[in-house]
Amino acid sequence: MAMAVGAASERKAKLWELALRCLICLLGTLAAALVATDSQTRTFFSLEKKARYTDMKALVLLVAANGAAAAYSLLQAFRCAVSIARGGSGSSSSKVVAWSVFSGDQLLAYATLAATAAAAQASAIGKKGQPELQWMGICDLYGAFCRQVGGGIACAVGAGVAAVVLAPVSAFNLFRLYGGGGGKGYGGDARNGGATW
Repeated sequence: MAMAVGAASERKAKLWELALRCLICLLGTLAAALVATDSQTRTFFSLEKKARYTDMKALVLLVAANGAAAAYSLLQAFRCAVSIARGGSGSSSSKVVAWSVFSGDQLLAYATLAATAAAAQASAIGKKGQPELQWMGICDLYGAFCRQVGGGIACAVGAGVAAVVLAPVSAFNLFRLYGGGGGKGYGGDARNGGATW
């Protein structure tokens, strides 16, 4: 009975992990696509000036980070789907895989949040300007460009939040491998006062 409950619980956790990975893939792709395809041309005194995401290095970082997050999440979603289809695996290499996934998910969360924060800060300066340095805001001139970048940043925030929610799931998947082995491993045994995951 306890084995059936444990298997059902593990399957439910894997389904949540798969859903989060798919959400990160979707939002990361959408954020990268919205920002990377954004441009607007304005004419000033018969001189054309085109605003592109490459004009602001923080947006280039946002596109790169979210593109990488989407690709990584797609690969991990495939791995997770295969694991669900096979019913999980108890092989000796599962600790190596769990450590790799844990490390990758931590990197994913930090990278997406850092890139999103940098792009949001740079976009705030682009929208409002910096009067102390006599920088004027550009969103009055390039409104459509700024709105599309804003949509991309909103998607990137969603991907970052999903990555932060996913990070403890991968930590749980890793550290549960060390618990409950009759005193063996780092987690110890609940009967001996050790933590169980």
